[in-house]
Amino acid sequence: MLDRHKLRIRPLGDRANKLKIERDAVDPDAEPLPLAPAAAEGAEEVAGRILRARRAGRPVVLAFGAHTIKNGLAPVLIRLIERGWVTHLATNGAGIIHDWEFAYQGASSEDVRGNVARGEFGIWEDTGFTINLALAIGAYRGLGYGEAIGQLIETERLDIPSAEALTSEAAAALADDPERAAAAADLLGLVRRFRLTPGERRVPHPFRRYSAQAAAYRLHVPFTGHPMIGHDIIYNHPMNHGGALGRAALRDFLSFAHSINQLDDGVYLSVGSSVMSPMIFEKAMSMAQNLHLQRGAPLGGHYIAVVDLAQSSWDWARGEPPQSDPAYYLRFCKTFNRMGGALRYLSADNRAFLTTLTRQLERAAGAPPSA
Repeated sequence: MLDRHKLRIRPLGDRANKLKIERDAVDPDAEPLPLAPAAAEGAEEVAGRILRARRAGRPVVLAFGAHTIKNGLAPVLIRLIERGWVTHLATNGAGIIHDWEFAYQGASSEDVRGNVARGEFGIWEDTGFTINLALAIGAYRGLGYGEAIGQLIETERLDIPSAEALTSEAAAALADDPERAAAAADLLGLVRRFRLTPGERRVPHPFRRYSAQAAAYRLHVPFTGHPMIGHDIIYNHPMNHGGALGRAALRDFLSFAHSINQLDDGVYLSVGSSVMSPMIFEKAMSMAQNLHLQRGAPLGGHYIAVVDLAQSSWDWARGEPPQSDPAYYLRFCKTFNRMGGALRYLSADNRAFLTTLTRQLERAAGAPPSA
């Protein structure tokens, strides 16, 4: 196997970044970007569905791709959870990383083409070391993927146990709680390999006000991370530990599935995620239906809104298009169309959609619901 310890890893401060959060953040109070008429009408429908769901105490889950964070929309996401319109946020591994980098250094998004050619893409000390360590500590402490990073940003510290304490705990837990023992052993290996000093490690995040993960942690709103092995730059760093990441990510998937299990008459928004969101949703929905049917009542009444830039002329309310229609190959629409409930597809820029949606919710609702 390739030995990541042999990589020349540079400080994150040496990296040129395309995005600056103070410049590129979207103000939720600013005038929204214009939407096409069909998308504007759809956003109004989605706002109405959210209002109805929240007034009835039903959940609203928002899953999104990394570009939602890269486009500076964290302040809008924060507004949505602060006002109680959204009860669960979910993103992929890249969304977790961009949110952390913005909070940590106020900038993110590197030159992929140029940095791959120089053998530098994703091989950055601060991001790889800190996020991987936070996830390993989080997995040891029973936190989820997004929760571990949210806690790091909000508290600005990592609490590192001693090697002696981890050794004792792993041995003591082995007989009765092997998962706990394994998590302690995973972290123990990293503490020894990197000769980590036990105690509190301060990690300042001067731009944490822009972090959706930190806000979710502070507000006790689930923010789940759904990574895939090898998809994210943190896998380039030798601090990366598959067992620890797997434990944290599995906890987040089950947290996500719990929210989907409550989705009767609720709303699911999928914004700019053509793979992660539909894939985790269909598995979670299947498990939810399994449990609901055991109780004699299928899960239903949910509303799914899918937002992406791809154009589709197909009316998904009519069902699934034939294979001869190009819309059939919009996999995310096809997947969600098979999940029951009502489906609405909107072709729109995520900045224009989410800012318009937030403005419509505030205008229509008056006093926001309690989260």
